[in-house]
Amino acid sequence: MTTQSLKMLKNDIGEVIGLMKSQSPPHHFEFHDPYWVLITTMLSHRTKDPVTDDAARKLRARYIDMNGLAGAPYEDVLKIIEKVGFRNAKARRIIDASKIILEKYGGNVPPSLEELTTIPGVGRKTANVVLSDSFNIPTIAVDTHVQRISVRLGISTSEDPEETERKLMEIVPRELWVGLNPMMVEFGKNVCRPVGPLCGKCLIQKYCDYDIKNKRDKGTGKS
Repeated sequence: MTTQSLKMLKNDIGEVIGLMKSQSPPHHFEFHDPYWVLITTMLSHRTKDPVTDDAARKLRARYIDMNGLAGAPYEDVLKIIEKVGFRNAKARRIIDASKIILEKYGGNVPPSLEELTTIPGVGRKTANVVLSDSFNIPTIAVDTHVQRISVRLGISTSEDPEETERKLMEIVPRELWVGLNPMMVEFGKNVCRPVGPLCGKCLIQKYCDYDIKNKRDKGTGKS
């Protein structure tokens, strides 16, 4: 993206976000409680949302809270989350995370990026999801959908989610950070899809490097 087009996008970012939101169905939140948002997000890596949500519901029904999950047998947890990707590592991590929160933080999920990311298995994206979705603290979680859309729009040229997060924080007003991730997730599922994006129906295509490049390539006969 040229400096001029990036400036135009930055000037119109509120409208761009509004247009994306208008094409995005409401995001389904299985939980709002910080602890269960944390556990669900830890389970979600490389796993489809319905599988993640089903596993989290079953864990909550079986163990009720972090006290129960902290004392849960590994094999039992493994069986409950059997359809989740990387289940062996995740079963151990969610048990250990529960113990750490109980022992180190008195049973309260810490509301800071620095503290959350000291918990094994909790990266920056997971921490930002918890902070934004549970604590209403302005953060931007960059998952695969947010990363893809940001690159296609030309906001970021990096494959590093942390760099993309920094670029988004520069261009998006702070008051719009909360809720940005779940909205962009739905936009990424329904419009700006990984394969076969619906560029013809997309309301922000005039800002999009991806669509402009595709049109240019077709015009020159490139595939």
